[in-house]
Amino acid sequence: MNTRASFSNMKDSTRDDWQLIGQEFAPYAKALPDRILAHLKILEGDYGGFPVDRYTHSLQTATLALKDGRDEEYVVCALLHDIGDTLGSFNHPDIAAAILKPFVSDANHWMVQNHGIFQGYHFFHHLGLDREMREQFAGHAFYDITAEFCDLYDAPAFNQAGETLPLAEFEPMVRRVFERPRRSIYSAAKPAAQTA
Repeated sequence: MNTRASFSNMKDSTRDDWQLIGQEFAPYAKALPDRILAHLKILEGDYGGFPVDRYTHSLQTATLALKDGRDEEYVVCALLHDIGDTLGSFNHPDIAAAILKPFVSDANHWMVQNHGIFQGYHFFHHLGLDREMREQFAGHAFYDITAEFCDLYDAPAFNQAGETLPLAEFEPMVRRVFERPRRSIYSAAKPAAQTA
């Protein structure tokens, strides 16, 4: 039995091809949390000159948010806010935001998307940049939550002696947040079993 689509050019694909692809997509999508957690671990040992590696920073940021009583989605955003550092050295918030976008609220997505500029308030002046760059967003509905995220969780999470819960503490949260997208162009697609 053929378990792969048979087209060589997508414009020649058939409904049967897409039924096969759809059957493969469900288990692949279900494994997204595994891929995210594995990618997060790539940050381990990557110090980039910081007092703690980026993996520890991510865990500390999530630990601070969790200990402060933030909801699960927010904690997952805190955990993953810098996951893009490996591939997006000059735009890491964009990478993290793109991963999170289908699964989180507009507020949490915007916070992750813009945390780099808001975090700059704490250090841009040391680099000859404008530490007030975040003021371009003054009056935005999510300005305050993003500034708060950086002040309370992101900026203090470079502490060599800081509490750092293990990834296992956050893994169930990651699995629940990434269980089902809230918004995606594919959300309206009928599952392969329903189109037969």
